[in-house]
Formats: sequence, C-alpha cells, structure tokens
Amino acid sequence: MASIFVTGSSDGIGQETARQLVSGGHRVILHARDEARAKDAVAAVPDAAGVVTGDLSLLAGIRAAAAAANALGPYDAVIHNAGVGAHPDRRGTADGCEHIFAVNVLGPYLLTALMPLPPRLVYLTSGLESAGRANLSDPQWESRPWNGMQAYSDSKLYDVMLAFAVARRYPHVRSNAVDPGWIKTKLGGPGATDELPAGASTQVWLAVSDDQDALVSGRYFKWRQDLRANPEAYDTQLQETLLTGCAGIANVRLPD
Repeated sequence: MASIFVTGSSDGIGQETARQLVSGGHRVILHARDEARAKDAVAAVPDAAGVVTGDLSLLAGIRAAAAAANALGPYDAVIHNAGVGAHPDRRGTADGCEHIFAVNVLGPYLLTALMPLPPRLVYLTSGLESAGRANLSDPQWESRPWNGMQAYSDSKLYDVMLAFAVARRYPHVRSNAVDPGWIKTKLGGPGATDELPAGASTQVWLAVSDDQDALVSGRYFKWRQDLRANPEAYDTQLQETLLTGCAGIANVRLPD
C-alpha cells in the first residue's frame, strides 16, 4: 500500500485519480480549495484517509495546504493535479499574481518546496504545452497584451519544466509530467473527446506501479506512452530561470 497526496481532488480528473488509487488499496489524502469542496471530495471518495484544504491561488493557501498535508504524511507520491483553464481576461490574485500562473505554476512549485520530497512526483500538464512559450521575462503577462489560451499553454509548459527540473536536481526522486488527454470534465468542456478513467490512469500508474516503464524520471507521458515534450522544456537554463522566478515570488527556494 502506498500513501499518496492528490491536489485538486474534489472533482474531475483529481477525484477520479483518488478514486482509482483508493480502489487499488492505497492510502489517499485529498485536497480541496475550501471546506465546502472538501465535503464534496470526502462524499465522492469516502474511503480516502483524509482531506486538506487550501486555496492554491494564494500563497497563504498553498502554505496552508502544504502544512496540513505534511501533518498527514509522509507520502510515497504526490500528484500535482490542481489547475485552472484559460480566462478571457487577466485576473489578479490578492497577492498580486496572475491567477493562471499562481494556481498552475506557483502552486506545484511551492508545494514541492514546502513538502518533504517523496519518492515519486507527478505534475499534470496538457497537450497544449506544445504551444507554450517560455517568456520568462514576463511570465505573468504584466507588460504584454493578454491572451488567455497562450497564458494557459505557457503555464502547462512551465509544469513540464518544473517536473524536469526536479528530476534533474534530485536523482533519487522519480519526477514526471503527464498530459491526461482532452477529458470530459468542467475544465475539458463539452467538446472533450476522452473519458474520465483514461484521464487518471497514467498518473495512478506512475504513482504506484513497479512496472519498469513507470520507474523512470524526467519524462513526459500521455496514456502511459513516453513522448517528447515541447523542446523548451528540456532547456536547463530556462528551467533554472523559472525556478529562480518562482522562488522570488514565493520567497522559498527548492531544497538543496
């Protein structure tokens, strides 16, 4: 039995991921943005071992989620599933961050920094990472005209870069990125082509399987297929620039 923390598990792919892990006999800690959604998460996955709350759009919320999760740890794997989609306009958070960047990038970065590194880490991305551009001189769209889909695609590229940077820095950790597919969820929308179980299966496999194909690090997967990511994701200088930028915003560096 493995112990796994799954962020953003009150609905959608995260909830399905938690459900599959619990069905496999594993100990799962859920995460929700607030108490109301935490109740929904527990109702949907009643055999989970616990639930923590924290709004991942806020630095204080990320810290709260990390502290609560650490109190229920340690973990064999952490699945960074939480994320938001494109917005038609640029939205700022109470911390002065751009909302998509805060949830999709700062959230997994700061949780990684504040939680003991588990043996396995999985960072959810999207096939739109291929359209992402590492514009790290303005990652939060402060000086450029807003483009919500590009901002989302960029954030998903940054998730892959984060997964690869962690894999490179910590050889004892298996850190990988997963494109779950275009899944029929609130985020995926009504036109999505892929079913919910398929959207969770790869991260479940990477979190707990002893298959040789799952015992790798620094890879980009879709449906258990080891694929090539956006070329920028492999650029170690860009990776380090992203980490430095996140550390400056969060005032926390990844562990040495």
